[in-house]
Amino acid sequence: MDIQVGDILKMKKQHPCGSSEWEVLRIGADFRMKCVGCGHRIMISRPKAEKNIRGIRRE
Repeated sequence: MDIQVGDILKMKKQHPCGSSEWEVLRIGADFRMKCVGCGHRIMISRPKAEKNIRGIRRE
């Protein structure tokens, strides 16, 4: 899967703030992502993130 830093990922499940879009901040064995809605930052493993992606929007 071709994901770049700065991409907006639409995930299957919503964040508690109501947004289901996340901005990619770092790529490696884990992804560092920021919620577009509230700005909360998380680290998520690559396989788990790739499994839950619905769409990719290039920014």
